[in-house]
Amino acid sequence: METSKIDRLEEQLFRDKNILVDVLREDLNHPVIQGNKLRKLTYNLKNAKKKGNKTLMTFGGAYSNHILAVAQAGKEYGFNTIGIIRGEETLPLNYTLRNCIELGMVIQYIDRTTYKLKNTPDFKDYLRNIYGSFYLIPEGGSNYYAINGCMEIIPKNNDYDYICCPIGTGGTIAGITISNQNKSKVLGFPALKGGDFLKKEVTNFVNEVVNENETTNDLMQSLSIISEYHFGGYAKIKEELINFVRNFYQTHQFKWDLIYNGKMAYGVYDMIEKDYFPKESKILLIHTGGLQGINGFEERNKRVIYE
Repeated sequence: METSKIDRLEEQLFRDKNILVDVLREDLNHPVIQGNKLRKLTYNLKNAKKKGNKTLMTFGGAYSNHILAVAQAGKEYGFNTIGIIRGEETLPLNYTLRNCIELGMVIQYIDRTTYKLKNTPDFKDYLRNIYGSFYLIPEGGSNYYAINGCMEIIPKNNDYDYICCPIGTGGTIAGITISNQNKSKVLGFPALKGGDFLKKEVTNFVNEVVNENETTNDLMQSLSIISEYHFGGYAKIKEELINFVRNFYQTHQFKWDLIYNGKMAYGVYDMIEKDYFPKESKILLIHTGGLQGINGFEERNKRVIYE
Protein backbone atom coordinates (compact mmCIF):
# COMPACT_ATOMS: atom_id res chain seq x y z
CA MET A 1 0.00 0.00 0.00
CA GLU A 2 1.30 3.44 -0.87
CA THR A 3 2.13 6.16 1.64
CA SER A 4 -0.73 8.61 2.17
CA LYS A 5 -0.56 12.28 1.15
CA ILE A 6 1.16 14.77 3.43
CA ASP A 7 -0.26 18.21 4.26
CA ARG A 8 1.88 21.09 5.55
CA LEU A 9 0.33 23.05 8.45
CA GLU A 10 0.86 26.80 8.29
CA GLU A 11 0.51 28.52 11.67
CA GLN A 12 1.98 31.69 13.12
CA LEU A 13 2.98 29.66 16.19
CA PHE A 14 5.14 27.39 14.04
CA ARG A 15 6.74 30.32 12.26
CA ASP A 16 7.48 32.02 15.59
CA LYS A 17 9.12 28.84 16.91
CA ASN A 18 10.88 28.07 13.60
CA ILE A 19 9.33 24.60 13.42
CA LEU A 20 7.86 22.70 10.46
CA VAL A 21 4.75 20.54 11.02
CA ASP A 22 3.27 18.09 8.51
CA VAL A 23 0.30 15.73 8.78
CA LEU A 24 0.28 12.29 7.15
CA ARG A 25 -3.34 11.98 6.02
CA GLU A 26 -4.11 8.33 6.72
CA ASP A 27 -7.70 9.46 7.27
CA LEU A 28 -8.02 9.70 3.48
CA ASN A 29 -6.99 6.13 2.60
CA HIS A 30 -10.56 4.71 2.79
CA PRO A 31 -13.95 6.25 3.61
CA VAL A 32 -14.84 3.58 6.23
CA ILE A 33 -11.89 1.18 6.78
CA GLN A 34 -10.02 4.31 7.61
CA GLY A 35 -6.47 5.13 8.58
CA ASN A 36 -4.63 2.57 10.69
CA LYS A 37 -7.64 0.22 10.52
CA LEU A 38 -6.98 -0.37 6.81
CA ARG A 39 -3.30 -0.96 7.56
CA LYS A 40 -4.11 -3.41 10.36
CA LEU A 41 -6.65 -5.38 8.35
CA THR A 42 -4.81 -5.65 5.01
CA TYR A 43 -2.54 -8.57 5.89
CA ASN A 44 -5.09 -10.14 8.23
CA LEU A 45 -7.55 -10.36 5.33
CA LYS A 46 -4.91 -11.91 3.10
CA ASN A 47 -4.06 -14.43 5.80
CA ALA A 48 -7.72 -15.28 6.37
CA LYS A 49 -8.22 -15.93 2.64
CA LYS A 50 -5.03 -18.01 2.51
CA LYS A 51 -6.34 -20.18 5.35
CA GLY A 52 -9.72 -20.58 3.66
CA ASN A 53 -11.67 -18.77 6.38
CA LYS A 54 -15.05 -17.37 5.37
CA THR A 55 -15.91 -15.60 8.63
CA LEU A 56 -14.14 -12.84 10.56
CA MET A 57 -14.78 -12.45 14.28
CA THR A 58 -13.60 -9.61 16.47
CA PHE A 59 -14.28 -7.76 19.73
CA GLY A 60 -14.96 -4.16 20.71
CA GLY A 61 -17.07 -1.58 22.45
CA ALA A 62 -20.33 -0.22 21.11
CA TYR A 63 -18.63 2.78 19.44
CA SER A 64 -15.53 0.97 18.19
CA ASN A 65 -13.83 2.19 15.00
CA HIS A 66 -12.37 -1.29 14.66
CA ILE A 67 -15.74 -3.07 14.78
CA LEU A 68 -17.12 -0.93 11.97
CA ALA A 69 -13.93 -1.35 9.90
CA VAL A 70 -14.18 -5.15 10.15
CA ALA A 71 -17.85 -5.04 9.15
CA GLN A 72 -17.00 -2.94 6.08
CA ALA A 73 -14.02 -5.16 5.21
CA GLY A 74 -16.25 -8.21 5.34
CA LYS A 75 -18.72 -6.57 2.99
CA GLU A 76 -16.03 -5.47 0.51
CA TYR A 77 -13.89 -8.60 0.55
CA GLY A 78 -16.50 -11.34 0.82
CA PHE A 79 -16.33 -12.43 4.47
CA ASN A 80 -19.10 -13.03 6.95
CA THR A 81 -18.48 -10.95 10.09
CA ILE A 82 -19.29 -11.37 13.78
CA GLY A 83 -18.81 -8.61 16.35
CA ILE A 84 -18.65 -9.50 20.05
CA ILE A 85 -19.69 -6.29 21.80
CA ARG A 86 -18.78 -5.40 25.38
CA GLY A 87 -21.86 -4.62 27.48
CA GLU A 88 -25.63 -4.85 27.07
CA GLU A 89 -27.69 -3.89 24.06
CA THR A 90 -28.91 -0.29 24.19
CA LEU A 91 -31.77 0.83 21.97
CA PRO A 92 -31.97 2.69 19.74
CA LEU A 93 -28.69 1.43 18.34
CA ASN A 94 -25.93 3.99 17.91
CA TYR A 95 -24.45 5.09 14.57
CA THR A 96 -21.62 2.53 14.69
CA LEU A 97 -23.71 -0.55 15.42
CA ARG A 98 -26.50 0.47 13.03
CA ASN A 99 -23.92 0.62 10.25
CA CYS A 100 -22.37 -2.70 11.27
CA ILE A 101 -25.73 -4.46 11.05
CA GLU A 102 -26.51 -2.80 7.72
CA LEU A 103 -23.19 -4.17 6.44
CA GLY A 104 -24.24 -7.68 7.47
CA MET A 105 -22.33 -8.12 10.73
CA VAL A 106 -23.83 -10.46 13.34
CA ILE A 107 -23.74 -8.72 16.73
CA GLN A 108 -23.49 -10.57 20.04
CA TYR A 109 -23.47 -8.68 23.32
CA ILE A 110 -21.37 -10.00 26.20
CA ASP A 111 -21.56 -8.72 29.78
CA ARG A 112 -18.45 -6.90 30.94
CA THR A 113 -17.32 -9.63 33.36
CA THR A 114 -17.45 -12.33 30.68
CA TYR A 115 -15.88 -9.98 28.14
CA LYS A 116 -12.68 -9.94 30.21
CA LEU A 117 -12.31 -13.65 29.38
CA LYS A 118 -12.28 -12.98 25.62
CA ASN A 119 -8.66 -14.08 25.16
CA THR A 120 -8.94 -17.35 27.09
CA PRO A 121 -9.03 -20.72 25.26
CA ASP A 122 -12.28 -21.70 27.00
CA PHE A 123 -14.09 -18.59 25.78
CA LYS A 124 -12.81 -19.08 22.23
CA ASP A 125 -14.04 -22.68 22.34
CA TYR A 126 -17.42 -21.40 23.55
CA LEU A 127 -17.62 -19.07 20.55
CA ARG A 128 -16.61 -21.84 18.12
CA ASN A 129 -19.34 -24.06 19.52
CA ILE A 130 -21.86 -21.33 18.69
CA TYR A 131 -20.51 -19.98 15.38
CA GLY A 132 -18.27 -22.71 13.98
CA SER A 133 -14.97 -21.88 12.30
CA PHE A 134 -13.82 -18.24 12.13
CA TYR A 135 -10.70 -16.10 11.73
CA LEU A 136 -10.19 -14.21 14.98
CA ILE A 137 -8.95 -10.61 14.92
CA PRO A 138 -8.18 -9.20 18.40
CA GLU A 139 -9.84 -6.15 19.92
CA GLY A 140 -8.39 -3.08 18.24
CA GLY A 141 -6.95 -5.26 15.48
CA SER A 142 -3.36 -5.38 16.76
CA ASN A 143 -1.48 -8.60 16.03
CA TYR A 144 1.53 -9.79 14.00
CA TYR A 145 -0.20 -9.15 10.66
CA ALA A 146 -1.52 -5.75 11.75
CA ILE A 147 1.94 -4.59 12.82
CA ASN A 148 3.36 -5.59 9.47
CA GLY A 149 0.68 -3.46 7.82
CA CYS A 150 1.46 -0.51 10.10
CA MET A 151 5.13 -0.77 9.16
CA GLU A 152 4.08 0.66 5.78
CA ILE A 153 2.59 3.89 7.19
CA ILE A 154 5.53 6.27 7.34
CA PRO A 155 7.49 7.30 4.24
CA LYS A 156 10.76 5.44 3.67
CA ASN A 157 13.89 7.53 4.15
CA ASN A 158 11.91 10.39 5.66
CA ASP A 159 13.82 13.30 7.16
CA TYR A 160 11.56 14.11 10.12
CA ASP A 161 13.08 14.73 13.54
CA TYR A 162 9.87 13.67 15.31
CA ILE A 163 7.03 11.35 14.33
CA CYS A 164 3.90 11.71 16.49
CA CYS A 165 1.11 9.14 16.71
CA PRO A 166 -1.85 8.46 19.02
CA ILE A 167 -1.85 5.16 20.92
CA GLY A 168 -4.76 2.81 21.55
CA THR A 169 -3.67 -0.82 21.81
CA GLY A 170 -0.11 -0.03 20.66
CA GLY A 171 0.02 -1.94 17.38
CA THR A 172 0.20 1.10 15.10
CA ILE A 173 3.06 2.76 16.92
CA ALA A 174 4.87 -0.60 17.12
CA GLY A 175 4.83 -0.80 13.33
CA ILE A 176 6.02 2.80 13.02
CA THR A 177 8.81 2.17 15.53
CA ILE A 178 10.06 -0.86 13.57
CA SER A 179 10.03 0.95 10.23
CA ASN A 180 11.64 4.10 11.62
CA GLN A 181 14.71 3.81 9.41
CA ASN A 182 15.68 7.45 9.84
CA LYS A 183 15.81 7.00 13.61
CA SER A 184 13.40 9.87 14.10
CA LYS A 185 12.19 10.30 17.66
CA VAL A 186 8.77 8.64 17.89
CA LEU A 187 6.29 10.24 20.30
CA GLY A 188 3.21 8.26 21.30
CA PHE A 189 0.14 9.96 22.77
CA PRO A 190 -2.09 7.52 24.70
CA ALA A 191 -5.86 7.91 24.72
CA LEU A 192 -5.89 6.00 28.01
CA LYS A 193 -5.21 7.34 31.46
CA GLY A 194 -2.20 5.70 33.10
CA GLY A 195 -0.56 4.88 29.78
CA ASP A 196 2.85 4.05 31.24
CA PHE A 197 2.16 0.32 30.82
CA LEU A 198 1.88 0.89 27.06
CA LYS A 199 5.63 0.93 26.49
CA LYS A 200 5.74 -2.70 27.64
CA GLU A 201 2.83 -3.54 25.32
CA VAL A 202 4.55 -1.86 22.38
CA THR A 203 7.81 -3.67 23.24
CA ASN A 204 5.97 -7.01 23.13
CA PHE A 205 4.48 -6.17 19.72
CA VAL A 206 7.86 -5.11 18.34
CA ASN A 207 9.53 -8.24 19.68
CA GLU A 208 6.84 -10.41 18.08
CA VAL A 209 7.84 -9.09 14.66
CA VAL A 210 11.61 -8.62 14.90
CA ASN A 211 12.06 -11.61 17.26
CA GLU A 212 15.41 -10.38 18.57
CA ASN A 213 15.64 -8.75 22.00
CA GLU A 214 18.74 -6.78 21.07
CA THR A 215 17.07 -5.30 17.99
CA THR A 216 13.89 -4.57 19.96
CA ASN A 217 15.82 -2.72 22.66
CA ASP A 218 17.59 -0.64 20.02
CA LEU A 219 14.34 0.24 18.27
CA MET A 220 12.57 1.13 21.51
CA GLN A 221 15.21 3.75 22.31
CA SER A 222 13.54 6.01 19.76
CA LEU A 223 10.08 5.83 21.42
CA SER A 224 8.77 8.14 24.14
CA ILE A 225 5.28 7.95 25.65
CA ILE A 226 3.74 11.40 26.19
CA SER A 227 1.04 10.68 28.76
CA GLU A 228 -0.09 14.20 29.73
CA TYR A 229 -2.80 14.65 27.09
CA HIS A 230 -5.37 11.90 27.72
CA PHE A 231 -7.92 14.46 29.03
CA GLY A 232 -9.01 12.13 31.82
CA GLY A 233 -8.88 8.83 29.96
CA TYR A 234 -10.39 6.94 27.08
CA ALA A 235 -13.57 8.60 25.76
CA LYS A 236 -13.08 11.44 28.26
CA ILE A 237 -13.26 14.83 26.56
CA LYS A 238 -13.06 18.42 27.82
CA GLU A 239 -14.22 21.70 26.37
CA GLU A 240 -10.69 22.88 25.65
CA LEU A 241 -10.19 19.86 23.36
CA ILE A 242 -13.49 20.52 21.57
CA ASN A 243 -12.54 24.15 21.07
CA PHE A 244 -9.12 23.13 19.76
CA VAL A 245 -10.45 20.73 17.08
CA ARG A 246 -13.13 23.24 16.04
CA ASN A 247 -10.59 26.03 15.64
CA PHE A 248 -8.24 23.69 13.77
CA TYR A 249 -11.01 22.73 11.35
CA GLN A 250 -11.87 26.36 10.65
CA THR A 251 -8.20 27.05 9.83
CA HIS A 252 -7.17 23.88 7.97
CA GLN A 253 -10.45 22.39 6.74
CA PHE A 254 -9.94 18.85 7.96
CA LYS A 255 -11.09 17.11 11.11
CA TRP A 256 -9.54 15.35 14.07
CA ASP A 257 -11.50 12.77 16.05
CA LEU A 258 -11.74 13.49 19.78
CA ILE A 259 -10.68 10.09 21.18
CA TYR A 260 -7.25 9.67 19.60
CA ASN A 261 -5.98 12.16 17.04
CA GLY A 262 -7.42 15.32 18.53
CA LYS A 263 -5.61 14.63 21.80
CA MET A 264 -2.33 14.03 19.96
CA ALA A 265 -2.66 17.23 17.90
CA TYR A 266 -3.57 19.26 20.99
CA GLY A 267 -0.53 17.83 22.76
CA VAL A 268 1.86 18.66 19.91
CA TYR A 269 0.60 22.26 19.72
CA ASP A 270 0.96 22.62 23.49
CA MET A 271 4.48 21.14 23.44
CA ILE A 272 5.52 23.50 20.65
CA GLU A 273 4.18 26.43 22.67
CA LYS A 274 6.23 25.22 25.68
CA ASP A 275 9.45 24.81 23.60
CA TYR A 276 9.65 21.02 23.89
CA PHE A 277 10.95 20.82 20.32
CA PRO A 278 14.26 22.47 19.35
CA LYS A 279 14.21 25.20 16.71
CA GLU A 280 14.25 23.93 13.09
CA SER A 281 12.60 20.65 14.12
CA LYS A 282 10.59 18.84 11.45
CA ILE A 283 7.55 17.10 12.93
CA LEU A 284 5.20 14.58 11.30
CA LEU A 285 1.77 13.92 12.81
CA ILE A 286 0.12 10.63 11.83
CA HIS A 287 -3.64 11.10 11.35
CA THR A 288 -4.90 7.56 12.03
CA GLY A 289 -8.51 8.18 11.00
CA GLY A 290 -11.32 7.19 13.36
CA LEU A 291 -13.58 10.00 12.22
CA GLN A 292 -16.72 7.87 12.49
CA GLY A 293 -16.32 8.25 16.25
CA ILE A 294 -17.40 11.89 15.94
CA ASN A 295 -20.93 10.68 15.14
CA GLY A 296 -20.99 8.60 18.31
CA PHE A 297 -19.85 11.53 20.43
CA GLU A 298 -22.50 13.78 18.92
CA GLU A 299 -25.23 11.17 19.51
CA ARG A 300 -24.23 10.59 23.14
CA ASN A 301 -23.83 14.25 24.00
CA LYS A 302 -26.58 15.77 21.83
CA ARG A 303 -24.26 18.36 20.34
CA VAL A 304 -22.52 19.05 17.07
CA ILE A 305 -18.72 19.30 16.99
CA TYR A 306 -18.15 20.48 13.43
CA GLU A 307 -20.74 22.91 12.09
